[in-house]
Amino acid sequence: MIPVFLLTALSSMAAMALVMNWLGRREHSLGLRRLAGKAPAKAGGRRAARPLLMQVAGEVKGRMATRTLERLKLKEAVERMLETADLKWGAAELLHRSAGACLGASLATMAVTANSLPLATAGAGLLAAMVPVKLARRKARVRVQKFEEQFPDCLEFIARSMRAGHAFSVSLEMVHKEFGEPLAGEFRRTFEEQNLGQPLDIVLKKLGHRIPSLDVQFFMSAVLLQKRTGGNLAELLDKLAHIIRERFKLRARVRAISAQGLMSGRILAAIPAAVGALMFVVNRQYARFFVVDPMGHELLAGSLALQVVGYMIIKKIVTIEV
Repeated sequence: MIPVFLLTALSSMAAMALVMNWLGRREHSLGLRRLAGKAPAKAGGRRAARPLLMQVAGEVKGRMATRTLERLKLKEAVERMLETADLKWGAAELLHRSAGACLGASLATMAVTANSLPLATAGAGLLAAMVPVKLARRKARVRVQKFEEQFPDCLEFIARSMRAGHAFSVSLEMVHKEFGEPLAGEFRRTFEEQNLGQPLDIVLKKLGHRIPSLDVQFFMSAVLLQKRTGGNLAELLDKLAHIIRERFKLRARVRAISAQGLMSGRILAAIPAAVGALMFVVNRQYARFFVVDPMGHELLAGSLALQVVGYMIIKKIVTIEV
């Protein structure tokens, strides 16, 4: 009886310890989600949106992807790009999307070609993996361009507000009420961070990290310099708005001049593809070499790679930063 009693007691204590351990881990996970601003998702409901100001990446999921990005020293750059694009994916989720797109495109290419073109399968997978990154980068670039278009009017508005007697922080609060996105959202976040007690220099540096624009760096330098040395900040902002507008005019003039070179590069890149399509129409037996023969596969892949490299070089030459 005594051994049976001891065995039962030990089993009960072990079960209780496991239950308490599970409950402790569950409470820890829920605490992390509450700190991150996440509500527990209901069964059948949509996944809760990620927080705007606080993100706890890799605490519950995506640990492997996060560690991979940290080892490659890409996590900070990816998170900054996603923050600029105003995407709530997270660095690990972007890597998951790229991996899923790569796997899906590779499987689709294998099914279409019956696994007879391994180079095409690898190329399709690599191109598909770059799609989420390209979309995020493009959205970030478009968002920065829209911010820059609104920025001169914003600087003049802040200058007029300060001349009317408002403080700089009050002017920041008024900006997000008078302007549209993305400028309104960024300045609302800047005002809220300062209102919560963060120093002005840190708040402006965060704005410069979120919006990688030379105009924002000028604005940040002007405000911090005026804070340290004094002076008429409203006049500085008016002059900065004038300089930004003149830079826009110069950039438009440079784009008009370089448009011919960019169009020439696109035509040169399209000529080989047009000639290849014409060869399939005129002499199909001669052009089938690139589809049937393994050597043709290698030559076709090499020619496509050289075409892409040549177009990128031409685009780099005609792209002039102002």
